[in-house]
Amino acid sequence: MKKPICIPGYCFLLISIAAGQQPPPKNPIVAKIVNDVSAERIKVTIEKLVDFGTRHTLSDTVSEIRGIGAARRWLKSEFERYARQSGGRMAIELHETLVPASSRVPSPTNVVNVVATLRPAASSPPADRMIVVSGHYDSRAGNPLDATSDAPGANDDGSGTAVVLELARVMSKYPFDATIVFIAFAAEEQGLLGATAWAERAKQEGWNVEAVFNNDIVGSSLAGDGTRETGYVRLFSEAFSPLDTGRVFRQRVSLGLENDGGSRTLARYIKEIGERYNPNFGVELVYRLDRFMRGGDHRPFHERGFSAVRFSEVKENYDHQHQDVRVEGGKEYGDLPKFVDFEYCANVARINAAAVAVLAGAPAPPKRVQILTAHPGYETVLRWEKNQETDLVGYSVRCRRTSSPIWEKSVFTSDTTISLKVSKDEYLFGVQAVDREGNVSLVTLPAPAGR
Repeated sequence: MKKPICIPGYCFLLISIAAGQQPPPKNPIVAKIVNDVSAERIKVTIEKLVDFGTRHTLSDTVSEIRGIGAARRWLKSEFERYARQSGGRMAIELHETLVPASSRVPSPTNVVNVVATLRPAASSPPADRMIVVSGHYDSRAGNPLDATSDAPGANDDGSGTAVVLELARVMSKYPFDATIVFIAFAAEEQGLLGATAWAERAKQEGWNVEAVFNNDIVGSSLAGDGTRETGYVRLFSEAFSPLDTGRVFRQRVSLGLENDGGSRTLARYIKEIGERYNPNFGVELVYRLDRFMRGGDHRPFHERGFSAVRFSEVKENYDHQHQDVRVEGGKEYGDLPKFVDFEYCANVARINAAAVAVLAGAPAPPKRVQILTAHPGYETVLRWEKNQETDLVGYSVRCRRTSSPIWEKSVFTSDTTISLKVSKDEYLFGVQAVDREGNVSLVTLPAPAGR
């Protein structure tokens, strides 16, 4: 006999549920990865990046101690050091693009991204599913064309680059089901040039980039007005991409899915997983592609239809962004390490680490998830295709009110059909695949279907 599971406010009637197979709430390997993130290592990385004096895209590429060339060679050597503990699974490359002259690039310039690709196995090609973790390693002074003055870039974006390196360090020791790509982008300050080149490459190659985690200005907890916030990070995401047009746009609006595009679904996932593994640090969802009238390296990915989000600190200090290093009127300007809160930056890294590790270890999202529209209003019937992963144990069926920004309830089932005593008029639904270690996929939203 089918047994209803009642939760305050509504009941779920399961077609079947394998209670004994429910996965653990946390994966111990993911918990270890999160715990291994080191504020001291992040500090060392940021200070080393600052030591190059300037990392402006147009700065010296020959010197071994100053300029963007020295910085990228050091980044490459750090990735190579981490690759030695990967058992051959991590490959390092310099992704180079000759960009044409523009308002911030006076003449054609070679833009070089530093890329570390962590595959599931040493002998395998990159997996079908790909997860990108990024920050930009270039910096700038007050004048965006000033390639010679000191531009320490400790927070913008030494902090994001340090997050990328730290995740590469702690995660390179472990195998994952998906490919993880750790990227230090160049030329963000000249117009998102390095990220645009790599995003376009991913599009042209047909890569399944499932998620892009962009970290940019994530290292300070003290604002210019003296207020401090150490307890959470902002996560920016947009609902629609420029590709969400025509029939796709009309259907999403008609189904009330304005807040459930790929990037916003990813942001919701990061908040849930990140706070589960790092419970003393929060994620604030911001329904905007980026800060007001500003941009970052996730934008070229989002514009090409990939799910992409941006982490950014809560309390920005504009005296320490895009400023010449100086003291003026008794106030110190410049993006210096002394203004970075390394523990805050480490907490942002831990949120990244948790969500990236769970997602990279999880099964692929369920396919062909449908709401059977032949059933009118008393219950909601969902069905989907069975995943093929051998470590799959079941599915987490999610539910939230249409006005809620986060998933409110979940029920675990081993079946591929479920009947919920919930009105489809008032709730939104989704399905995640779950493996035996507790890793969960991104949510797949259902489309309407007949019986």
